[in-house]
Amino acid sequence: MARDAARRQGRGLSVAQVAEKVSEAARRERETQQQLNAPAETEGGPFATDPEHLAQLWAAKHAEWRRIAALLKASGQQVYDPGQDAQGVAWAQERDARRQDALDRHAAWMRERREAKDELRAQVWVSADTSRRLRAIAARAGLEPEQVLAQLAENVRTDEDGVVVVAPFTPHRVEGA
Repeated sequence: MARDAARRQGRGLSVAQVAEKVSEAARRERETQQQLNAPAETEGGPFATDPEHLAQLWAAKHAEWRRIAALLKASGQQVYDPGQDAQGVAWAQERDARRQDALDRHAAWMRERREAKDELRAQVWVSADTSRRLRAIAARAGLEPEQVLAQLAENVRTDEDGVVVVAPFTPHRVEGA
């Protein structure tokens, strides 16, 4: 976050302006670190910033502004151009790739959630006799009883009179199940 902010804010800044940003970030880093180490005087309420996070953020901003200042000095550039900052560009590309990966994972999860709305998870209690027969059928097919019931449900149809009919089928292993 600090890298991205510094690259955006630094666009077009002169060497002197970057030096001011370094000084400001150093001062803010020092202040937030002192606040973090000082005893808490008042409760900030529900909207108060986390002092530890704020101290880390200013430390990161300070480090990034120092890096930009060193880059300008080493390259001899008079104005910061994020496009000329190879390390900054690489970091931005990595961040964009991570962001895109997170968006892709979220989209896949949302698709799964939409598809799951039509799924049914049921807990079925059957008599002891039916349970024994179901377990025997499952054992012969090399399946769990729940898998046999799922395949049974897939083969259930209703005829034109609304009568539930199950055509003969052989329980079988399903790849990926």
